Amino acid sequence: MKYIGFVFLFILLTGCATRKYPAPIVAIDQSQSPYSQSHRNSLDTDFYTVKTGETLYSIAWRAGLDFRLLAQINGIKAPYAIFPGQKLVLDKKLAKIKQEQSNFKNKTRPVSKINTNKKINKKTVANKKAEEYGKKQADQKTKKSITQSVKKAVKNDSFPSKVRTWRYPSNGKIIDTYSTKENGNKGIDFGGQIGDPVIAAADGKVVYAGSALRGFGNLIIIKHNNDYLSAYAHNRVLKVKEQDWVEAGQLIAEMGDSGTDKVKLHFEIRFRGRTVNPLKYLPRKR
Repeated sequence: MKYIGFVFLFILLTGCATRKYPAPIVAIDQSQSPYSQSHRNSLDTDFYTVKTGETLYSIAWRAGLDFRLLAQINGIKAPYAIFPGQKLVLDKKLAKIKQEQSNFKNKTRPVSKINTNKKINKKTVANKKAEEYGKKQADQKTKKSITQSVKKAVKNDSFPSKVRTWRYPSNGKIIDTYSTKENGNKGIDFGGQIGDPVIAAADGKVVYAGSALRGFGNLIIIKHNNDYLSAYAHNRVLKVKEQDWVEAGQLIAEMGDSGTDKVKLHFEIRFRGRTVNPLKYLPRKR
């Protein structure tokens, strides 16, 4: 019996010594990263139903689309208001088909027949002309009033063509950098203590403030102009609300660990809906 055990041990050791390749390693699931495709709660569907608390900007962020493109393919005009239950098209090709179908229905709509047998009453025509003139004058006044209101709103809600300056959103140490890998970090992470200040990286308007995006915790998205958006995730407390205008360096949140496993600030910059490396925009540290 001892002899058999010795032979078995000898064969096992010989096999290990003569192995040409390393022993196979069990693959480790990398999807546990907080910014993997699943955790980023991205949208890859053709249609989406708006939920309570969402904005056009937050949906565009999840879908990886420019907010203007999302608004355009769904026929939504500025200030891009949406409502819970509204169905949005996220696919450009489907949006084009939908538009073509709509145009076809409008072209094939039956035209009502005009009865030419009735006699035209001159007095009725005169009254109608006077009525139309009065209505036209009223419409012009209304149009002028609306135009002035729109101009005033645009003036108060205007964005610069360029971002004047970028600032670091945190004084904490950078603990993770931008990655171009599919499931890599699409921004940079700052370490720190819970309650540390989080500041706006540039002037802009808060277009989202909430916790509806799974994996980002308490999140703030700021629109800086028609090309650039920035995001600040995992905050403990939000100091601003949607529609607030902020200045570069202004306190907007307190650092926290919402939606993640440790205290940190996750910071992203998007250019026309696409992720970019924030370090290419932030000033070099001395």
